[in-house]
Amino acid sequence: MRLSHAFIERNAIVLLVLALLTVTIGGIVEIVPLFTIETTVEHVQGVRPYSPLELRGRDIYVREGCYLCHSQMIRTLRDDVARYGHYSLAAESMYDHPFQWGSKRIGPDLARVGGKYSDAWMYAHLEHPRRLVPESLMPDFAFLARTPLETRDLLARMKTNIEVGVPYTKADLAQAEADLRAQDDPSADHSALEKRYHGAHVVPGNGHPTELDALVAYLQVLGTMVDFKDVTPAQERQ
Repeated sequence: MRLSHAFIERNAIVLLVLALLTVTIGGIVEIVPLFTIETTVEHVQGVRPYSPLELRGRDIYVREGCYLCHSQMIRTLRDDVARYGHYSLAAESMYDHPFQWGSKRIGPDLARVGGKYSDAWMYAHLEHPRRLVPESLMPDFAFLARTPLETRDLLARMKTNIEVGVPYTKADLAQAEADLRAQDDPSADHSALEKRYHGAHVVPGNGHPTELDALVAYLQVLGTMVDFKDVTPAQERQ
């Protein structure tokens, strides 16, 4: 064994070939399963694509780097489950491109934040975090409340999601603008919105959403799609 190691270490070409072979095998093991993702990730009842307003809110969440301080993946560890709720299922992220699992928790995990706080609390906390949580390190996002939401590229964003597997339909695209404004207007008719995006949380806007409205709509849907009382052990193993 020692002679074999010595031979490999002293012959650069042999070492290079073996290193490339090792990397190739590792790459195949990691990449090939991705082509079977549709069959390995079970679709759990309730999980749906984001509504247009939620989708734009998610874009803002990513743009502002919220994922750098907040994870969206509850591990199976007892402490995680006790603090944040049921551990995350793969299916919950099936329409996230890219997913927002995160790697740091400077702030709390947000996988189950939807419905945990009122809209008023959400708006106040995002605008001036330390007024509600004095020890918070989060920057103020009051400027989002003054920034009208850009919707000119809404269809382009949804079509891009279709390209990576999100099942938006032609009807979803045709009604995207109407759905977005309805979700931002408590006085609007929400029947069509509810039919397309079950459980969509209507934020207290006026039909002309700001970036803050969109961000709150996104946060309020996190963790609300799945009724974990109906999740079977077989689904949890996926």
